[in-house]
Amino acid sequence: MYSSLGYQPLEGEHDARVPFTRGLHLLQSGAVDRVLQVGFHLSGNVREPGGPGEPERLYHISISFDRCKITSVSCGCDNRDLFYCAHVVALSLYRIRHARQVELRLPISETLSQMNRDQLQKFVQYLISAHHTEVLPTAQRLADEILLLGSEINLVHGAPDPTAGAGIEDANCWHLDEEQIQEQVKQLLSNGGYYGASQQLRSMFSKVREMLRMQDSNGARMLILMTEQFLQDPRLALWRQQGAGMTDKCRQLWDELGALWVCVVLSPHCKPEERASWLQLLCKWDKLEVCPLEEGNYAFDGPSLQPTAAPSSVAGSRYTVFSRALQAGELHWNDAHLQRILASDSYGPSLKGNVGGDKLTFDSQGRPLWLGEPFPTACARVDTLRAHGYPRQALRLAGAMVNTLRLQRRHQLESYKQQKKELLQKGSTCITNTEGWVGHPLDPIGCLCRALLEACRLEEETLSLYPGSEKRKVAYQHVPVPGSPGESYFAMALEVALLGLGQQRALPEGLYAQDKVVRNEEQLLALLEEVELDERLVQVLRKQAGLLLEGGPFSGFGEVLFRESVPMHTCARYLFTALLPHDPDLAYRLALRAMRLPVLESTFPAGEPHPNPLESIMSNRFPRWFILGHLETRQCELASAMLTAAKGDPKWLHAVLGSVQQNIHSPALLFKLAQDACKTAAPASVPPDTTLLGIALELGLQVMRMTLNTMTWRRREMVRWLVTCATEIGPQALMNIMQNWYSLFTPVEAATIVAVTGTTHATLLRLQLDGPQREELWACARTLALQCAMKDPQNCALPALTLCEKNQAAFEAAYQIVLDAAAGGLGHTHLFTVARYMEHRGLPLRAYKLATLALAQLSIAFNQDSHPAVNDVLWACSLSHSLGRQELSAIVPLIIRSVHCAPMLSDILRRWTLSAPGLGPLGARRAAKPLGADRAPLCQLLEAAVAAYITTSHSRLTHISPRHYGDFIEFLGKARETFLLAPDGHLQFSQFLENLKQTYKGKKKLMLLVRERFG
Repeated sequence: MYSSLGYQPLEGEHDARVPFTRGLHLLQSGAVDRVLQVGFHLSGNVREPGGPGEPERLYHISISFDRCKITSVSCGCDNRDLFYCAHVVALSLYRIRHARQVELRLPISETLSQMNRDQLQKFVQYLISAHHTEVLPTAQRLADEILLLGSEINLVHGAPDPTAGAGIEDANCWHLDEEQIQEQVKQLLSNGGYYGASQQLRSMFSKVREMLRMQDSNGARMLILMTEQFLQDPRLALWRQQGAGMTDKCRQLWDELGALWVCVVLSPHCKPEERASWLQLLCKWDKLEVCPLEEGNYAFDGPSLQPTAAPSSVAGSRYTVFSRALQAGELHWNDAHLQRILASDSYGPSLKGNVGGDKLTFDSQGRPLWLGEPFPTACARVDTLRAHGYPRQALRLAGAMVNTLRLQRRHQLESYKQQKKELLQKGSTCITNTEGWVGHPLDPIGCLCRALLEACRLEEETLSLYPGSEKRKVAYQHVPVPGSPGESYFAMALEVALLGLGQQRALPEGLYAQDKVVRNEEQLLALLEEVELDERLVQVLRKQAGLLLEGGPFSGFGEVLFRESVPMHTCARYLFTALLPHDPDLAYRLALRAMRLPVLESTFPAGEPHPNPLESIMSNRFPRWFILGHLETRQCELASAMLTAAKGDPKWLHAVLGSVQQNIHSPALLFKLAQDACKTAAPASVPPDTTLLGIALELGLQVMRMTLNTMTWRRREMVRWLVTCATEIGPQALMNIMQNWYSLFTPVEAATIVAVTGTTHATLLRLQLDGPQREELWACARTLALQCAMKDPQNCALPALTLCEKNQAAFEAAYQIVLDAAAGGLGHTHLFTVARYMEHRGLPLRAYKLATLALAQLSIAFNQDSHPAVNDVLWACSLSHSLGRQELSAIVPLIIRSVHCAPMLSDILRRWTLSAPGLGPLGARRAAKPLGADRAPLCQLLEAAVAAYITTSHSRLTHISPRHYGDFIEFLGKARETFLLAPDGHLQFSQFLENLKQTYKGKKKLMLLVRERFG
């Protein structure tokens, strides 16, 4: 591969590993010698130092050239890269820089013609002797053919001379290693998942553009080779078979490939037979099943810019990435009006009259127009002229296109004025631009902007503005437009970009097409953000912003919008930032108008959440809007920029708040916006902006209301933040959210987060309250806690009791709420929890009361040894035992009624017989000795335990298996211990065993084990 001297290498090509850099180093180090030029053939040696411990390497290089182009190369290094090796570069540069030191010889045929027979024979023999191992077979074959009188070699006059060069009529082109290009592209495509592979393929596309710019025929040759490898990519068939779309990186490469073919086919200087051969190839590729289709419902022969033109259609509905190139094959450059536009900067109606028949050719000021074909197609002509090395012609056509766009806008504004009243009453409109120019496959706005900006660049050696190339900071200057006083191409570029970005247009179909709209918009804005706005550009910006606001259904900032038009948030953010220092009123009006997201406005009334509050609207509701989440994020970023800029200005702050509440429907984004506003309003060590803080709180309250009935994992974070924000504003704001908690929080959130966080020591210190104010806040929190306890006693009773500990009246009220709730079905788990809390607080009688209420609701079956409430029951029994005989007697019937598990009953019985009742936490001895198991009140419990063992034994024996015999024997052992607590326990147990032996005598092995253990 080769490079022209006017080509600025990519950033990576400055690396020392790049062949050109290495070749330059070899030249400068004196590694080139024995350079000889024979006719059009250059040869020489290059000595390259070896690595550590390696010898020096010598390479012999041969180069053939023709009319300033290298047509073939050969090097002993056997390089297989796309680029010429460093040795070829070194020899070529030696010939350019040290031309006088190169030994020149005539073509070898001229030298041979000066020799006689003896000299010729001597020459041939010496040549064969010097290279007999390489050329002897060939020399013998040629000698045989020459000696044969009728051979073909004797019928041809003269002989070939590789040093003589080609004939004047022969085509000449740079050397291109086709096989290596194919292999390289194939390898890069196989590594398509890696970023580096995509970048290298883009570099090859840039090389094609460079070739086209130099009017080198190898550009088309190289593109054909690349296209064939792209179509042989095995992933295409796999994606088609699976019905899956190709990756974004791959799709972008195919887009660039298609755009390059449009430039090639539309070439203004190619021969008809060349174009015919390209179109034949494109037709063949277009019919392949694996050929990727163009995404997005863009027209192929849509309406021209002429206001009266009617759209026409192309037969068929299958459009591939090559369809636009095939369409370009039908275009020509023979139009007389077009040729005059390209030929002169001063072309006007005074020259040759109004050519073009009925078609409008000049505007009212006499500036040329280009009408009659679709706008993207006309812009493709501009890109083609630039690509093929005609920058002045491209600039002239771009100027005519800008004039045409202005004319179209005037027609649109006149049309809108006539129907403005009707449209405003209706409140909506049908789409006026079915296809957008931003994101279009031909990138018309980008083509015009690049052509106009290229003329304004100060530096010559800058990178191309094509997407994918490395970007540098570029300086621009105003270049006047010939024939248009006061106008500059720089201002035109800004105008075109804003006109395209502000166009009201429908969102295209397909995920990739929608993603491309976003990406193309960001690329255009990145170009604009590099531009430093001077006074002239600010005037253009203000004028265009005003026109966008007045554009009606033709502008995305107009008063009426099509429901599914592309939102203007990203463009509006740029305009807002750029206009704010110069015209704040216009900046805010434009940004507020752009806050709309009509596809959501027509579905959800203002302030209402969509089905999944913390996510974007699901695709099953809006199957075409794949990028809705991204658009909502951009909407939030625009709102955040306005809130930040409006700090200290209550008028605009409230205007922005109203717009946010009306247009943003995602609670997650509203919450983020509220957080950002709070951070902006209260920076560290600076007095806060109370208005902005109030807006942050208002947004937070809206989020609470929107998500109240759709609980999410982020609610706790949101509630905590809201309390913090209210604390920043003051005690009144905090008390307001406590008083209105029922519309903002669930009872659990209000009792466990709002009331608790709002009364912590840190919060009270932050608020700097005096005594009465603290008490007022505490009273508000206690009232909140009691209301929550009444609303949800199951989850809020304990937090309410905890919060009301320091106020006797409130504590009693909370306790009564618990008692009332117990009668209403409050579960035993919660009652036990509150009962333990009461004991911890030193209120054992209340704890006992609650424990009895809990036991009344409890039921533990015979086989529930590991019931969750076991520990609670044992705790309740211990509490009643510590209170005294009376409480113990009262709880025994409850235990018998609630617990049917024999081991558990026997465990309770043993615990109660270990010590006398009344020796617990109260410290008062009310019984002299431990209670007996055979006396009241424990005798009832003993009977219940014995009965439970008998019932459980029969139940277990019904379905027992041999592997559980051992467990059952252990169970009988525990049963005997309980039986023996009764005076006649031994007799009862013996009778019980006899009954088992008789009833289950069929289980011989088990009964044998019973006899061995118990007799």
